[in-house]
Amino acid sequence: MNRTTAIGAAAFFAGAALLGLVVLGLGGWEWPPRFDDGGEGAGEPGAEERGGEREILYWRAPMDPNFTSDRPGKSPMGMDLVPVYAEETEREILYWRAPMDPNFTSDQPGKSPMGMDLVPVYADEAGATPEGAVRLDPTFVQRIGVRTTPVERRDIAQTIRTVGTLAHNDKQIAWINTKFDGWIENVAVNYLGETVEKGQVLFDIYSPQLVTTQREYLQAVRYAERLEASRYPEVAARARSLVESARARLRFWDVTDQQIEALEAEQTPPRTLSVVSPVTGVVVDKMDEALDGMYVRPGMNLYKVADLTTIWVDVEIFEHQVEAMRIGQRAEVELPYVPGRPYTGFVRFLYPHFNQETRTMTVSIELANPDLTLRAGMYANVTFDVPVARNALTVPEEAVIRSGTRELVVLELSRGLFRVAEVTLGASGDGVFEVRDGVAEGDRIVVSAQFLIDSESNLTQAIRALDDEPAEEETEAPAAEMTHQHHH
Repeated sequence: MNRTTAIGAAAFFAGAALLGLVVLGLGGWEWPPRFDDGGEGAGEPGAEERGGEREILYWRAPMDPNFTSDRPGKSPMGMDLVPVYAEETEREILYWRAPMDPNFTSDQPGKSPMGMDLVPVYADEAGATPEGAVRLDPTFVQRIGVRTTPVERRDIAQTIRTVGTLAHNDKQIAWINTKFDGWIENVAVNYLGETVEKGQVLFDIYSPQLVTTQREYLQAVRYAERLEASRYPEVAARARSLVESARARLRFWDVTDQQIEALEAEQTPPRTLSVVSPVTGVVVDKMDEALDGMYVRPGMNLYKVADLTTIWVDVEIFEHQVEAMRIGQRAEVELPYVPGRPYTGFVRFLYPHFNQETRTMTVSIELANPDLTLRAGMYANVTFDVPVARNALTVPEEAVIRSGTRELVVLELSRGLFRVAEVTLGASGDGVFEVRDGVAEGDRIVVSAQFLIDSESNLTQAIRALDDEPAEEETEAPAAEMTHQHHH
């Protein structure tokens, strides 16, 4: 098609469009109102703006910058066209980027990989942004769901969960034995798990040595009674000392005062002596299956009786948790044997040695057991809430970006203005980190979408670094200049 033909075709279509603007009114043929005259059209959208101080160059679709018009109207998506003012076109555009992916950029408008329109990044915005900060469109900030929270001071408690095993309270265990030899008779307690009361008879024992000592005691008592009225006080005192010596010997053999009083009343030593329990508790160990008829020597442990009103729980904690543990630390204990019933205990002892294989240390907890339902050997789930920091600056764990050897957070300086800051972290617990350096109390910190902001910050810093480099000498094939084209 030659130039003359093209001009003729354009004139034909222009004339057809012009005829289409003519409408039939009630009073005959008339031209539609113009936007720049004083007719009825002067009240339509955009008339005052075009006649005012701000000059409207054209109108464009909100969701499609490539669709433009020289008059207001509707976009192909049914949305109102928005005006583009003259002063906006004079702003220098550095580049175009994807709204949802700051790492995707282009030197001209277009679509992002997600099908969204690229948005411009202006030079004056970049120049007004403080060093080290990044400015984002508030609409974009709202679209990606940025949430912030203030940096606050609070106490941090670390929750330690572990398992343990119940054990007897070593301070409330009694071993039953004799301090003389003899033969056991009439065993009254012969089963493990039996409960015994203090003073309850366990068995009888026949001991010739014990019988002889009882006779000597009775003889000393009678001798002292005869000499009580003696004219010589020294003789009477010596007789009384013999009685006390014989009584002390019986006591050293665990003969009770009640048994000694019964011996004095009977004035005849019994063939056997009853051995009683010195404590109230449960028989948790026994020397043999059957004790009746056994010959025993001094020091042989016949019973082990444990007082179960308190019981110990031995738990393992890891090496890095030891520093936070203290004597008297509160612990919550739950047992599968008694579901739904928590017990409260307190740390009584930290063992001084480590398990070389597991790198753990044993911690002992003392637990009240008033109803005697807990037994040694049971498993327990133990929870400690250990305070690790007090009145510390804290940020939520989800606000921290771990980048290699650094920890970063994103600070909101003002609406749409952010800065990535490196922080020094301390203790953690309750879903927060202690921050020892990098932020101040009251700073607002981003807790969601901070990775997108961090990516935008890195991109902005890279572009600024390129702008700061000295311009290279022109080559034979200079790079294409960035242009912003409008289609009318």
